Amino acid sequence: MNPFFKQVYEIVAQIPYGKVISYGEIAKLLGRPRAAREVGWAMRHCPDNLPWQRVVIADGTIAGGNFAQMRKAVLEAEGVTFLPNGKVDMHNCRWLASVSHSTK
Repeated sequence: MNPFFKQVYEIVAQIPYGKVISYGEIAKLLGRPRAAREVGWAMRHCPDNLPWQRVVIADGTIAGGNFAQMRKAVLEAEGVTFLPNGKVDMHNCRWLASVSHSTK
């Protein structure tokens, strides 16, 4: 497995129920602040046993193409709140992971 992907998955495994984090925030935790797209690529191959639905775009948009509605439903079931525009309420639901969560 790609070592960067493994690091991404180690962070994703720690995202608490009812919280979300952005692709860019994961990249920053890994010391690669410009690697949000690479995090996105890792998430396209994310193992099913991880809370993949908890990783969203920085503005709260849910990625996932055909799976976006399913992801939204799963997040809603976890208690994640949404703004009237359909985006995750990042102010209330963002996981404020610290560098101590990093796999550096």
